[in-house]
Amino acid sequence: MQQQTIMSVGKRIPLNIKKLGINGEGIGYYKRNIVFVPGAITGEEVYAELTKVAKGYSEAKIIKVQKRSKYRTTPPCSVYEECGGCQLQHMKYDFQLKAKRDIIAQALQKYVQPLAKKIDLRSTIGMDEPWNYRNKSQFQARQSGDKVLAGLYAENSHKLLDIEECAVQAPMTTKMTTKVKHLLQELEIPAFNEKTNRGIVRTIVVRTGIKTGETQIVLITTKKHFDQKDELVERIKALHKNVVSVVQNIKEDDSPLVFGDQTIVLDGKETIHEKLGEYAFDLSARAFFQLNPTQTVHLYNQIKKAAALTGNESIVDAYCGVGTIGLWLSKGAKEIRGMDVIPEAIVDAKKNAKKYNVENSTYVQGTAEYWLEAWRLDGYVPDVVTVDPPRTGLDDSFMDTMLVIRPKRIVYTSCNPSTLAKNLAKLTELYDVAYIQPVDMFPQTAHVESVTLLTLKETI
Repeated sequence: MQQQTIMSVGKRIPLNIKKLGINGEGIGYYKRNIVFVPGAITGEEVYAELTKVAKGYSEAKIIKVQKRSKYRTTPPCSVYEECGGCQLQHMKYDFQLKAKRDIIAQALQKYVQPLAKKIDLRSTIGMDEPWNYRNKSQFQARQSGDKVLAGLYAENSHKLLDIEECAVQAPMTTKMTTKVKHLLQELEIPAFNEKTNRGIVRTIVVRTGIKTGETQIVLITTKKHFDQKDELVERIKALHKNVVSVVQNIKEDDSPLVFGDQTIVLDGKETIHEKLGEYAFDLSARAFFQLNPTQTVHLYNQIKKAAALTGNESIVDAYCGVGTIGLWLSKGAKEIRGMDVIPEAIVDAKKNAKKYNVENSTYVQGTAEYWLEAWRLDGYVPDVVTVDPPRTGLDDSFMDTMLVIRPKRIVYTSCNPSTLAKNLAKLTELYDVAYIQPVDMFPQTAHVESVTLLTLKETI
């Protein structure tokens, strides 16, 4: 009851911001109660209004910044505070890099406290130009009267923000999305309406090659056939000379997944090319590929450095996608094996390996834990395993397999400091953490990737 009195929605309180949370929000304390404040920066004094009071924590919005950080700057995006797609535009970039390292440090302190201070956690590798870097946009299309909207949902709401410019998207992606949106309107092809559960186009996906310029436009629709479809395709083809692929994906159900199971090439090529260093990759509509190709070169070079290949090692590239990491490591490896659960990704990985004459590679569809165990039973144990899992981190079964087969080195590329730290708590039963190298793949956001080198303990 006392907690209710001290902390209640609408109450205004002074806060000293002590640190940043994993989502980039400021953290302060009021009468020993933790308060999360989006938009606040470490060292600031703010006057804030409580917007949520829950067991163990509260959330608040800034009413006034009473002591301003020297690292605060004006966000260039007009919908920054509403959108929620970026969380750090109000911070100068050099401070963002420091903050991201600190986010990893906090996760280590929480989940592997005995090791946290011993781990070599390095400074974040940033970008020279930390804007307009994302090579893929995935904007929801919605019908509002006679108008078609395309954009992102405002944070914690069902309000769709109609976005025509974005500070972190490659300009080609938002430009094409806007033009397709206008075509839908002109041809009276309705976007999806969540209230009536009617309409044709759910999502407009545009991916462009940062280095090649090749662009693919994907329409995710509620059904395969619809009026004006052929006319729409012809008009999309004419939008820009770099549009080399027009694709339809059919998603009839209401699951939270973006893509459905059926994909059809409506015009042009099935894939687009993107270059990373000396390699060009073929990317189909559903294939995973890093969203920031410029910074991906730095990330992959860090993976290569950690793998420390001499030409004699066999490597497993788990969660391999279209085989980018495997290709990057192929010249220093005796053998590469990779797996992924998405069949199109494995098709692309095989094509990419063939294209660059990587004859020492094998790519198979399925989970990493299944294939590692199957190969172990067949007598194959890799020297190095490189992993780049989703935000949920590594499955327990995968880590159990690692602790059984015991590769000499594990190179763990992570996009989530919390799941990385949780996984390290288990992997460090048999492995030492040599170092963690943060890499800023998503400037202006709270996301941080890192490359962790784990080495088998000498006593094992």
